[in-house]
Amino acid sequence: MRETYPTTAISDGVRTIGRREFIGLLAMMMAIIALSVDLMLPAFGDIRADFGLTPDSNALAGLITVFLLGLALAQVVYGVLSDRYGRRPIIYTGLAIYIVGAAASALAPTLGWLLVARFLWGLGAAAPRVVTLSVVRDTYQGDQMAKVMSFIMAIFILVPVFAPTLGALLTGWFTWRGMFGFTVIAAIAVWVWAVRLPETLHPEDRRSRGWSQVVQAGRKVLTTRSTMTYTLALTFMFGVFASYLATSELIFSEVFGRGDQFPLIFGVLASVMGVGMLLNAPLVERFGLVRLIRAVTIGYLAVTTGLVILAVGSGGVPNFWVYAAGLMMAFACHALLIPNINSAAMTPMGAVAGTASAVTGTLSLAGGALIGVVIDRSFDGTVTPLSVAFLVGGVGAWVFTRLAESPPPRRVPLAAFEHLQPEPGPAASD
Repeated sequence: MRETYPTTAISDGVRTIGRREFIGLLAMMMAIIALSVDLMLPAFGDIRADFGLTPDSNALAGLITVFLLGLALAQVVYGVLSDRYGRRPIIYTGLAIYIVGAAASALAPTLGWLLVARFLWGLGAAAPRVVTLSVVRDTYQGDQMAKVMSFIMAIFILVPVFAPTLGALLTGWFTWRGMFGFTVIAAIAVWVWAVRLPETLHPEDRRSRGWSQVVQAGRKVLTTRSTMTYTLALTFMFGVFASYLATSELIFSEVFGRGDQFPLIFGVLASVMGVGMLLNAPLVERFGLVRLIRAVTIGYLAVTTGLVILAVGSGGVPNFWVYAAGLMMAFACHALLIPNINSAAMTPMGAVAGTASAVTGTLSLAGGALIGVVIDRSFDGTVTPLSVAFLVGGVGAWVFTRLAESPPPRRVPLAAFEHLQPEPGPAASD
């Protein structure tokens, strides 16, 4: 794998794209994933009414869970194929499936069909996620990779700032089905823009000798200790965040009675993550990737412990402003942890970046989605279950990032124990 650090342009000899446009395009490929989730949150009430559900029904949380499962499960396939055939063909294939899934969701006649279409939608969305991480790893490494990923994630995270507000506006003009149609248009626009993206996987780095190389690549990912432990840390972080996405509309409307303010509240909290990711690049440059992860996980543990104390002490219904301030601090930590842990997991994976991003993405998102389901089902009309989940996520992230940083146990050769063998006794006489 060739390691380069372009400062002005990225080129494959056929296509050339400026560094800023390169980062912007990758950010938009990630952003349409966020758009798939956040745009629909203000329309949950209309979807419940359309399918005959009660106003406080949590059944629509499944629309997020099945999307995340599709997003997770398809990544291994896309990652393997992108390591073999290159990044560009996988982008076009995935975006085509994304468009079909979004269109099918807009036309779904029942909730069951909508869940199936959302799963297909997630299968398509997996491609831009895998390819984005792989392209960044093809082009950068180490702290440079973390800085570029921070810029991409910062733009990506700005989508949730505006998506609920945009969704609320669209519900005034269109039905929730029309909102899904809007995502189809957005995906088509990204598909057209992606034509300008150079191929970042060099021909000599393609794994084209069959499935034996695929198995070798997967084994390398699964047996690299730091990659897997960082992936487990990501799983806990994604699990908490997935549950927040699925239950935030109910929490702000049912617990705090601020349903009409939901798009604004959601956007403000998301903007905190956006600012945090913008600040992440200079922080990584100053303190280094591992030191920053270590410090922020400790801060995250402190904040989430405070959220639990606040929730339990108030019977699950704390003062809105105090709890919102706690959430803002927690999401600021998320903004600094998710891209950095992701970058740390990918750092040893230069030669198998596509497979690595697929495996780590599959494990963290699928595991996170399943953790999210458990948290969603524990919703009891208070913020206590979500607060406890934040703390558990913090503990999991702290434990596994520490395991990733600690050196592996040193193997002692058998020769070192030879002096412990008993001396041979005198030979027995006949």
